[in-house]
Amino acid sequence: MPGKKRFCRVSTRGRRRHRLIALFSVICLIASGFPAWPGNASVRIKDITDFQGVRDNLLVGYGLVVGLDGTGDSLTNAIFTKQSLIGMLERLGVNVRGESIKTDNVAAVMVTGTLPAFARHGGRIDVSVSAMGDAESLLGGTLLVTPMIGADGEIYAVAQGQVATGGFSASGGSGSSVTKGVPTNGRIANGAIVERAVDFDLGSLKSINISLRNPDFTTSRRIAQAINGHLNTPAAKSLDPSTVRLQVPDAYTANIVALITDIEQLTVQPDQPARVVIDEQSGTIVMGEKVTISTVAIAQGNLTIRITETPQVSQPNAFSNTGTTTTVQRSDIEIDEGDGKQLAIFTSGVDLQELVNGLNALGIGPRDLITILQAIKAAGALQAEIEVM
Repeated sequence: MPGKKRFCRVSTRGRRRHRLIALFSVICLIASGFPAWPGNASVRIKDITDFQGVRDNLLVGYGLVVGLDGTGDSLTNAIFTKQSLIGMLERLGVNVRGESIKTDNVAAVMVTGTLPAFARHGGRIDVSVSAMGDAESLLGGTLLVTPMIGADGEIYAVAQGQVATGGFSASGGSGSSVTKGVPTNGRIANGAIVERAVDFDLGSLKSINISLRNPDFTTSRRIAQAINGHLNTPAAKSLDPSTVRLQVPDAYTANIVALITDIEQLTVQPDQPARVVIDEQSGTIVMGEKVTISTVAIAQGNLTIRITETPQVSQPNAFSNTGTTTTVQRSDIEIDEGDGKQLAIFTSGVDLQELVNGLNALGIGPRDLITILQAIKAAGALQAEIEVM
């Protein structure tokens, strides 16, 4: 009933479940205090699509980080670090092959980065640095010149610079240590210089494929209709749930950028299937707006069976010549049905808000709600797809 407060009796063993229920209740309470977003909200085409060909490219490289304060690779264990160090010194005119090298200030690393679309020669990009060997930390290290290659094996950038780490590691002589974050991962802001641009000429395009990030037949058709309405010509066609093909109109042949800019700012109402996404490990549940259920009754009850084995001494009768003293296990069985004896009935067409409010009124936490939703789906009453992560 409105205005009626509900109280739950919580045992020491149920503190974790109580915290989940309380968190779920607070979320529902906060959500009920704000107006729901309208179901027909429109979004920009720019926010739900990508233009094929206009994309980032992944780069990777192998290099050495020097200047570490005794936290680098052990050259005995990390053979590749020793070989890389010898090769680097030889390229610089220092011959140490066959000599004994002992240092713990060097670490072999993998360098990764993303080359943005239309990146030009001389531009800079951020790179990430990750240790490969048994280095303890990259704090204070400097990455030496590292070529970065693309999927085609060509060099597109060269990285070098001071490594910034978000963590640290420290240890004492007694063996105690403390670590915060991941000190073997770091980042170099603007640490790579673009040496080669990806060849892509917008001006030569005769058609443009628009790719939907969330494929859907209805949304794909609406995008094509919005573009055709703006251009006043049937230039766009929905090919499938994930692709809309646009033939470049003659008026935009010399200015493809203007065409893409105009299309990006158009708004459409995206459609989405009714879906419930469940993460059983964390107890997270995400339900779409269009999730509904048919008439169904839900009863939530907790049945807990505890079996305890207690060792007990068994002795023979007094003055007995045949029996021996032994230890036997005594089984104690305890059954707790809990307090959940409530029954909730949801009529056909109940929407998401009513479903959550009704189940929350029963004092059901997120993990119990996962089981209930799966049972409703098995009963054929949940008109939505369940996706378990």
